[in-house]
Amino acid sequence: MDPSLPPALTTLLDELDGFIAAEIEPLQQQDDNERFFDHRREFARTDVEHGGVPRPEWEELLAEARRRADAAGWLRYSLPAELGGRDGTNLDMAVVREHLAHRGLGLHNDLQNEHSVVGNLVLPHLVHLFGTPGQKEELVEPLITGRRGLAFGLTEPDHGSDATWMETTAVRRDGDWVISGRKRWNTGVHSASHDLVFARTSGQPGDARGITAFLVPTDSPGFSVPFFWWTLNMPSDHGEVELDGVRVPDSAVFGEEGEGLAVAQTFLHENRIRQAASGVGAAQYCIDRSVEHARSRITFGRPLAERQAIQWPLVELHTEAELVRTLIRTTAVELDRSSAHGEPAVSIGHKVSMCNYRGNRLVCDAADRAMQVHGGMGYSRHLPFEHIYRHHRRYRITEGAEEIQMRRVAGQLFGFLR
Repeated sequence: MDPSLPPALTTLLDELDGFIAAEIEPLQQQDDNERFFDHRREFARTDVEHGGVPRPEWEELLAEARRRADAAGWLRYSLPAELGGRDGTNLDMAVVREHLAHRGLGLHNDLQNEHSVVGNLVLPHLVHLFGTPGQKEELVEPLITGRRGLAFGLTEPDHGSDATWMETTAVRRDGDWVISGRKRWNTGVHSASHDLVFARTSGQPGDARGITAFLVPTDSPGFSVPFFWWTLNMPSDHGEVELDGVRVPDSAVFGEEGEGLAVAQTFLHENRIRQAASGVGAAQYCIDRSVEHARSRITFGRPLAERQAIQWPLVELHTEAELVRTLIRTTAVELDRSSAHGEPAVSIGHKVSMCNYRGNRLVCDAADRAMQVHGGMGYSRHLPFEHIYRHHRRYRITEGAEEIQMRRVAGQLFGFLR
């Protein structure tokens, strides 16, 4: 255990490990549930006949793990106490997320869909902060427990990071809003009851203001999901969504009219910190397993570990992991201090970007090196490294592409940020 962490946090991790050993590991081991985590994992999880979405039995297993975690007081850890949470800080969540990823693949913290026994419950928290009383009543608790699902419709076929140029529009007509456009990578829409759709309601292309968020029921006339994109890591819950004159009332507006991007960016820093921490944990897992293998693998009469060609790349990765881990934790502490004093976190946004792009790049490099150190077995699906690589590779594009993160750092470094 890391002696630099507060004693209360190290105790928390011990308790979390105890819960996983008592409740989650036995669930993973029963009824051939290991098929979702061993070499069969991608095929066991994917419903090929229905567009490549997750199989119902896979999602039911995840749901049972979440139910157990909620009953034990872990699932809502990051949420405020009024939602049954424990007011987990940014530092807490960074350390927990790294710890869970460092344990390797398993039902406690799956990579493919961000499932975790300590939930990253951004969307229900978002509804709690910005929703109307009716929206909160309808969605917050069901989103936490999984009785409802909320997809996120921001990216479009022709617009990703340049969201202010989105082409989806919403116009008033006969007292309602009529939404038309297309959304891509609409994560979770295969099982969602609502889609959080962002559409321009005023202003000009490129304006940050004038974009409004709407809670759109997925069974609305004109709302369709023609197909799901098959990705490097399967199954896929990333749908292509078409909105053909979808009509919603004023009560569907989420947050302030014209301020939708402010809603979208609310948990930007927190989510990027947590993702970076997961990357460090998974990277350290790859490094540690590679070191163990190099010590035990005998080639030409000597352990692989005695060869500098094996040692030095792992030394570089181990050093990088230590550096990024420290940056993540100090940045998380700064975020917590800003929040405690009611200050905007924009002043450390460049540090969050540093954490994010370096953490995501690190885990990809570490997984690739682990495959190389393990040789042919490393390339096989019988070891987890290819799965780790395929999952984390997407975060060098999503959550803000690394080029966008580096642009943010450059803006601060060269004084271009307003």
